[in-house]
Amino acid sequence: MRAARLLALCCTLFVTSVPAQDFLDQVGETLSFQAFDNNLRARLSGTLDLEYYRWDALFPPGLFDAEGNSLFNPRLSVFLDVQAGPHVYFFSQVRLDRGFDPTDEGVGFRADEYALRVSPWADGRLSIQVGKFAAVTGNWNPRHLSWDNPFITAPLLYEDVTVLHDEDALPEESIRRRELVVEKWEYLPLIWGPSYATGASVTGRLGKFDYAAEIKNAALTSRPESWDLTQIGFEHPTVNARVGMRPSERWNFGFSASKGSFFRPEAEPGLPAGRDRGDYSHIVLGQDVSFAWRYLQVWAEAYQVRFELPVGGDADAFAYYIEAKYKFTPQFFGALRWNQQFFGEIDAADGGEFQWWHDTSRLDTALIYRLTAHTQLKVQYNLELGDRRGGSGHTFATQLTVRF
Repeated sequence: MRAARLLALCCTLFVTSVPAQDFLDQVGETLSFQAFDNNLRARLSGTLDLEYYRWDALFPPGLFDAEGNSLFNPRLSVFLDVQAGPHVYFFSQVRLDRGFDPTDEGVGFRADEYALRVSPWADGRLSIQVGKFAAVTGNWNPRHLSWDNPFITAPLLYEDVTVLHDEDALPEESIRRRELVVEKWEYLPLIWGPSYATGASVTGRLGKFDYAAEIKNAALTSRPESWDLTQIGFEHPTVNARVGMRPSERWNFGFSASKGSFFRPEAEPGLPAGRDRGDYSHIVLGQDVSFAWRYLQVWAEAYQVRFELPVGGDADAFAYYIEAKYKFTPQFFGALRWNQQFFGEIDAADGGEFQWWHDTSRLDTALIYRLTAHTQLKVQYNLELGDRRGGSGHTFATQLTVRF
């Protein structure tokens, strides 16, 4: 781990030097392409993230897959943007990292996004998009990448696992234990990150209103292994939608909804006779708001989530967060986020009821410093509270981002 910290320090010293900045400027120019009287434009860009996490719990926080109490996680993300005339746009994102969610395993290559967008009118009233891309719900997905996200980690509801599986029929005894009895990352959060599932969408803006609707191959709670079309087809599609309103430049309000099957095909044999995985849905209703005034930005999301189960009825939950970022100077920012999750009760075989998972609260704090136009350093501290840990849990993280 000393080697990882030394590497991060050396990178910091390098990327903040004047020659390094000139070099990164030149890289950006070199990776841009224009042809046909500027009607065809293409650009390669990317980020290199060097992250270090340390926690005090017996198991790592969020969706991390690692042994011990610390993890060094490097990630290279490369983006391709192609604009063909005023109406056709293609984008993709590929990563070289240690897994979509940080792990202590080896480095691998992965294509997270690739999509083609057609906009018949220049005023943005309608765009049609096909491919693999982030969900249209909420207001965190559009700013989840490392350069735009004030924090290193996602809000609690996007990364905190519950006791529910997607590969078995969820017998009552496994839920009643309310313990993660197998590998933690085999369970589902309420929503799994930005959900790069595969499908098609229509989006647009009409005056003060904007809209988005999509059909995807996997539910918002589904794991990254389910997002590829080769893994989960369109036998049981998920439908997501969001309607937004901007009454002024400062305010943006949104309402989201989602419904789709969350079981993987492996769960089929354990379902009740005559039922298939399409009979059990992951249902989400969400509200979001954002506000910006001078040096202050505020975002909030609230979600009502339901898992329809083959036993016990419906597993309901409510989760929200409130997040604020303040610009102290043009280069120095501070961020604060309060997260909470509350879980309902499901039916027991004996006629009673029991809470299906533990309520959880978490406070996230972060400091962000833009070293240059191409480099950014974050330091973050999370304090988690809830019965699951028998007290409080502490996580420290730092992230150096180089943008080119």
